[in-house]
Amino acid sequence: MRAYCTILLAALLCGLLGEPALAVKRVALVIGNSNYRHAPKLVNPENDAAAISLLFRNAGFDVVETRQNLSGAEMRRSMREFSETTRDAEIAVVFFAGHGIEVGAVNYLIPIDASLHKDIDVEDEAVSLDRVLTLLEPAKKLRLIILDACRDNPFVPNMSRTLASRSVGRGLGKVEPPNSDTLIAYAAKAGSTSADGDGVNSPFTSALLGSLTIPGLDIRLALGRVHDEVMRKTNRRQEPFVYGALGGSTISLASLTGEVRDDKDVPAIPPVDSDAPASRDYEAAAKVGSKAAWDAFLAKHPSGFYADLARAQRTKLATVSPDAPAEPAKNNGAVPKSSSLGAREKDRPSKPQARNNTLQGCLADYVRRKGSFVPEGQSTAYVKSRSDMTSMCQFAIAHGNYYWNRH
Repeated sequence: MRAYCTILLAALLCGLLGEPALAVKRVALVIGNSNYRHAPKLVNPENDAAAISLLFRNAGFDVVETRQNLSGAEMRRSMREFSETTRDAEIAVVFFAGHGIEVGAVNYLIPIDASLHKDIDVEDEAVSLDRVLTLLEPAKKLRLIILDACRDNPFVPNMSRTLASRSVGRGLGKVEPPNSDTLIAYAAKAGSTSADGDGVNSPFTSALLGSLTIPGLDIRLALGRVHDEVMRKTNRRQEPFVYGALGGSTISLASLTGEVRDDKDVPAIPPVDSDAPASRDYEAAAKVGSKAAWDAFLAKHPSGFYADLARAQRTKLATVSPDAPAEPAKNNGAVPKSSSLGAREKDRPSKPQARNNTLQGCLADYVRRKGSFVPEGQSTAYVKSRSDMTSMCQFAIAHGNYYWNRH
């Protein structure tokens, strides 16, 4: 009898010890706002959101909800629906790419339909960062908000102030998460602005793609790698920053076992990521941006995360006809008059310049003239602040006209 009980106990212990650990539930909401109705289009947020969504899916996230170009009502509804998935989640992540603003010491994410004529409009037309924090509260182990939303804000110069004492920032302001186990990662530290870059993705998102979901790598180390990579790529002009704090356990977005584990249990992370060569080649192909460039990349890297991104970019190119005619200029070739945004006549040429109203033609003109162009109705100072040639060309062509600013 005693022998039987011993065998039975051993079998039970083996069953308990051999039971696989319960998987950590990871959920993410990814939003990319590019097509702003009352501001120039941002090219990268749509690409950034698509790439981050693919990154999370490849990392095995249980839920990845991807939304593009949301109005205020759509953003609030998407967040409300996503809050249902955070109730039983251990790790919950929100990624937002687009415009953000700080008004009166409160940070807001800006939907595509916001006009923000007055500072008080932000409460009605934008979504506060506090609302995002609230929807992540149920997550048990990690609440992570990643904001690629520190771009120089085009709404600020024309915004009326109802109180002279109310502060309005160029981007996002400092934030202190109310709860522990919460991190908020900015593309650029509070009070500074980030760049869209000249590639398919912003410098911040590009760095996230290379480090955020390395298996077993603690999220704090991953964001530290992102910081260093962005500083390197931007010649130290843009410094990402992380607010908040975590406990002493290692937390990885792509853990080897799907669990939060102590440091002693986590294997050493190799100093060089296996995807580093593909990442560099992807950036090079993105700068060219042609089908031939993506084909060459895929011939060298036929599989993997960056191969999936490259196929998505190639498919996107295939849906756009490079020879599609642009809309006819509304001014019939005349040089536009001074606009309400402050463009001055002396900034403009005495007569219209010849141009090719396609994206390829616009970019070719930019390179040939080695200067910048001024989209119709915009000041030269505003356009010079935009570093992305592609986005400038697309904005100019979409508005039916551009003319060149001589240097």
